[in-house]
Amino acid sequence: MENWLSRTELLIGKENLIKLTGSHVLIAGLGGVGGYAAEQLCRAGIGEFTLIEGDMISASNRNRQIIALTSNEGKPKVQQMAQRLLDINPGVKLNIIGEYLKEDRFAAILDRPFTYVVDAIDTLTPKVALLKESVKRGHSVVSSMGSGGKLHPENVEIKDISESHHCKFAYIVRKYLHRQGIFSGITVVYSPEPVSRKAILEVTGEENKRSVVGTISYMPPVFGCFCASVVIRNIINKG
Repeated sequence: MENWLSRTELLIGKENLIKLTGSHVLIAGLGGVGGYAAEQLCRAGIGEFTLIEGDMISASNRNRQIIALTSNEGKPKVQQMAQRLLDINPGVKLNIIGEYLKEDRFAAILDRPFTYVVDAIDTLTPKVALLKESVKRGHSVVSSMGSGGKLHPENVEIKDISESHHCKFAYIVRKYLHRQGIFSGITVVYSPEPVSRKAILEVTGEENKRSVVGTISYMPPVFGCFCASVVIRNIINKG
């Protein structure tokens, strides 16, 4: 049988490939950003994942989420993502947490020795809780800021959170982290591109969101791929 990772090994070398296959990555949120991050990391050979997502696939997900199809609407995202990753790499080890996590749950989950944490949560309170607990435990972490309302992928940047600018969501996350005594040490993927007010729709009656932001098909995938690149490059360059 052909080695499905032969092209990856040709680029980064056997030693670095072994680093990837021996790594355990936690991904919180499997929407537009997290789903693409998970796929790229799996295709690069990451050997173990902990996947956290409590949402179901809906029709409105199809414009940007890699797992969203007409054939699986109403099914749990985490289960659909797990099946997809196993179809890419039948040998991958998966730990599935199919629930919407409140902030008090992250402390116990993050007690494990993860190689990397990918934050693709789009709700503020659990996002900050995940980041706080990750930093507290010394985990390497990359966090996606808002990809909604953006059209220009060439503006996306990778920076320490202390250097992020002109992104309202990043500003709010920084503000909340400062209250926890955290000012730096978190890599973020963000874009300073301004968001039009016309792209934001206020909603009521939703437990986890107050507004919906218009999103184009390619921007969440770009953010997800950037997040995956941070993880991969830092793992193979470690030491």
